[in-house]
Amino acid sequence: MTAPVFVVDTARLAGASPGAVVRLDGAEGRHAAAVKRLEAGEAVTLTDGLGLGGHGTVSAVHGKDALDVTLAELVEEPEPGPRIVVVQALPKGDRGELAVETMTEVGVDVVIPWAASRCITQWKGDRGAKALAKWRSTAREAGKQSRRLRFPEVREQMTTRQLVPLLASAALAAVLHEDGAEPLATVALPTAGDVFLIVGPEGGVSPEELAAFAEAGAKPYRLGRSVLRTSTAGVAAGALLLGRSGRWS
Repeated sequence: MTAPVFVVDTARLAGASPGAVVRLDGAEGRHAAAVKRLEAGEAVTLTDGLGLGGHGTVSAVHGKDALDVTLAELVEEPEPGPRIVVVQALPKGDRGELAVETMTEVGVDVVIPWAASRCITQWKGDRGAKALAKWRSTAREAGKQSRRLRFPEVREQMTTRQLVPLLASAALAAVLHEDGAEPLATVALPTAGDVFLIVGPEGGVSPEELAAFAEAGAKPYRLGRSVLRTSTAGVAAGALLLGRSGRWS
């Protein structure tokens, strides 16, 4: 069984060396000591969620609030290439958190919430702030669960107009669409830069949005014969490209 992952500030790992002792406290320390009930000698992994991590063992437990970890190895995960960026239209209910959770597990690098014209769900005011916070918390917890050292970045919500310049500068931009003439499985992949995958809402991507994306260089591609839910399309497409890019090898 692989060691559980806990998040610490970058400052606690930066410059550390094997044999250094790192204190795990706060919410993560309480979870490790009181919920996971870790004991001295058990293996753990610490990470800042930005690619820096350390493997070690628990050397001391301080009640139910904190524990010390003696590092055995420091690791730094480089920036991935190409980066997989999923533009996820806002789904209904809790399907947004489900999409973020599973995309994190397969290895997606960036998630951008998209206020598509046909989205039933709308993020406005406090409701929008709470929803974004849930997506970010989901990415963090799923990153820990899947033993990632570099958690996906969940950006601020964007409109179609805000997305267009990002797509124009992408190494590859693909709109997942059932009427796409070319399968995503055969598209030529870049070896670096950002690959954008655009996932529409339950009502689909509007003709106006398709036109705006096409002008920015984002073509429609199909995944397969079946039509996937908005909460699973990004997962399937991300996994497909991660496998093809060699990042899973």
